[in-house]
Amino acid sequence: MIQTDAQLATFLDLINDETELAIDTEFKRVNTYSPVLCLVQIATNSAEACIDVLSLVNLDQLFEKLYRNDSLWIVHSARQDIEALYCLSNQIPKQLFDTQIAANLTNYPLQISYQALTEKLQNVYLEKAYTRMDWTIRPLPEEAIDYALDDVRYLLKNYHKLHEKLAIENKLKWVIEESEILLNTSLYEMPIYEAWKKVKGLARLPKKAKLKVAKLAAFRESQAQLQNKPRKWVISDEKLIQFALDKEALSSDTEKKFINFINNNPEIGSIGLPVKNSGPPTNNEKKQKERIQMIIAQKATQYNLPPELIANSKAILNYIRGDNSVCFCRGWRYEILQEELIC
Repeated sequence: MIQTDAQLATFLDLINDETELAIDTEFKRVNTYSPVLCLVQIATNSAEACIDVLSLVNLDQLFEKLYRNDSLWIVHSARQDIEALYCLSNQIPKQLFDTQIAANLTNYPLQISYQALTEKLQNVYLEKAYTRMDWTIRPLPEEAIDYALDDVRYLLKNYHKLHEKLAIENKLKWVIEESEILLNTSLYEMPIYEAWKKVKGLARLPKKAKLKVAKLAAFRESQAQLQNKPRKWVISDEKLIQFALDKEALSSDTEKKFINFINNNPEIGSIGLPVKNSGPPTNNEKKQKERIQMIIAQKATQYNLPPELIANSKAILNYIRGDNSVCFCRGWRYEILQEELIC
């Protein structure tokens, strides 16, 4: 395991000319707002290493390699790995190939794990013994380090097998399009005025209560960031809704902080919540939905895709109700549906 800056420099020099980087991370996110990055695992065609981020003094040389224009990140289910590194580097990879997305586009189950995919593609069975490991402990057991390296050892071969299949099916452009969605920094930064999106149960509330929830959620997010605590440790969603419905009251101390927060952030008072049609579908909407689902099922068979990858039930209903921002009104989904649908 790499634990010194000198060891890291030697490894990075060894892989300097490599551009295909199989990457995984191990982090802890139990009692903090942001993930605590512990390990970065990298495998190339010539070398592999487990990098102990907690032991290193300077990560700049690692970031210089990871975020080079020619570095292609090959990751399975990349979002959390990108976020864990983004919190330290404030950078986004220039190129990404997500093998879970690629597997979806070749008709594997939507949430297929790295272990399951590796078994199917390479007939290699990987243990899951350390899935709940506390990666902050030191020294790490050798078995845990080997387990962490397994998460990148087979990634490159998975990538090449999936890449070949996608090329045959003319879907390489699709996987690039889907992977690039994960390269948007807005996914890894939560503006406090959008914190209401993280509140479960908001849609069922009356308008006045929704607006109060939005303000309280912004306050909660600012406190969570300030205290580096999970947002639900500051105020749970259930409590947030109870406060918004005036069924419970904030403590005097929290009330004072909330008022100061609103006074210091006047823009929070004018948060604009999207107005969407809600409620169960009408009989006419049900008929339209069934027609679209039939079209999607036919296209899924034609293009060897899981139907849910093209559109889920919620997206279809929103489209019927006039929302042209749904996923199948753009990109490769629109290309395969445009003859049947008008977006």
